Amino acid sequence: MRKSALSLHRRERARQATVVLMFFVITFDVAAKKDSPAARKNRMVYAPLTNAPGKAVNKRNPLADDPDAVPAGRKLFEEHCAECHGHAAEGSKRGPSLRVPEVRRATPGALFWILSNGVVRHGMPDWSKLPEPERWQIVTFIKSLASKRSNPGAPAHNRQTRF
Repeated sequence: MRKSALSLHRRERARQATVVLMFFVITFDVAAKKDSPAARKNRMVYAPLTNAPGKAVNKRNPLADDPDAVPAGRKLFEEHCAECHGHAAEGSKRGPSLRVPEVRRATPGALFWILSNGVVRHGMPDWSKLPEPERWQIVTFIKSLASKRSNPGAPAHNRQTRF
């Protein structure tokens, strides 16, 4: 009886040690992935979105409710932005994707500020020479990418919903 109680105690301690070991392995694995070179590069690429001045971040999009702003913004995006960011804003070797959580979380004001001032160290020019309404149309198009429509900027009757 004494021997089986000792054996049971050892098995319980072994289980506890295994659980603790698994906890540390998983924790270190998650931490390693969080600070991977790709994660660091991602944070660096999208950091300007969080560095926009407070006044710019809080700026409201005057065209947010304009039904013509998304298609107009899509056309302007094709003309001025697609060369670097890709035709579907999926990114390319020259510019990052605009279909990522960082961009979806950015305020219209922050996107407008980036568009107006550029990101020199990443090679993005400023588009301040575009008239302000056109910049807001581009912002409206970019924000429309976060919706579940498969074809942002398409007329309403051509939109398909993806689930």
